[in-house]
Amino acid sequence: MFTTPHIAVPSRTTLPVSLTGAQQNELLRALARGELESLFPHMELVQLPAGKELFGFGDRLDYAYLPTNAIISLQYINEDGATTEIAMIGREGIAGAAMYPDERATHTAIVQCAGYAYRLPTDVLRAAFRAGGTVAQQLMRHTSIMFAQLAQSVVSSRHSSIDQKLCRWLLDRLDRSLSAELAVTQEAIANLLGVRRESITAACGKLQQDGMIECRRGKIVVVDRDGLELGAGACYFAARGKPEQLTGLAL
Repeated sequence: MFTTPHIAVPSRTTLPVSLTGAQQNELLRALARGELESLFPHMELVQLPAGKELFGFGDRLDYAYLPTNAIISLQYINEDGATTEIAMIGREGIAGAAMYPDERATHTAIVQCAGYAYRLPTDVLRAAFRAGGTVAQQLMRHTSIMFAQLAQSVVSSRHSSIDQKLCRWLLDRLDRSLSAELAVTQEAIANLLGVRRESITAACGKLQQDGMIECRRGKIVVVDRDGLELGAGACYFAARGKPEQLTGLAL
C-alpha cells in the first residue's frame, strides 16, 4: 500500500512550493534534489475539488498534475455519455504528462477525490525529460506502470466477477487515500465500472453483511481490508507491487 506522511490541508487554493511539500508526491520524491528544485519556479500547488475536469478528450495538454492527496480518474466517455474508467492516478504518479508539443488528450481526467496537486506546464516537463536524469527515468517507469495497470484492468473486465471488480476498485482507492473513508456513491462506482447500479448495490450489501465495509450516504468506509483483498482476486495482487518500482520504496 502506498505510504506518505500526514498532509495538512491548506486553506488557500495556491501555495508556495517546498521540498517537503513536493515530496508528498511519490514521483517528485524520487527525483534528484537538484532536478526537483529546478522545477520549483514552474510548479504551483492547486486545489482540486471533486468532479473538476482537468482535461477532456482531444484537449491540448498544457499542464501535468502530480497529486498529493487528490485522486484523479482517467475515463473514456462514449458519444452516448457512457463512462468507463481506464485508470486512476494518486500520489504515486502524474496525469497529463505530454511528451510532444501540441499533444492531445486521449481520455478525460476528472478529480474523483478532492485534494491537492502540483501543476506543472508540460513544456517544462518535456524540457526536463529531454535533459535526461531522474526526471526521464521516473517518467518512463511511470509509463510502464500505467501500461501494467491498464493490462490488469482489461483482464479484470473480462474474467472477474462484479464482486471482485468492486473489491479491487475499493482497494485501488484505499491505496491512494489517507483515510479508510471513501467519498463515493454506489451509482458513481457503477458508472465507472460500466455495470448496472443494482449489481453494485447488491455487491455492496454483501460486503457490508460480511463486515468488510460500511455504507453511508455518499460514503463507503472500509472496515476489513484483508477481507477485501481476499475477495479481489489475482488481478489486484498482480498490479499491487508495480507502484513501488517508481521509487524503490517498500509499499
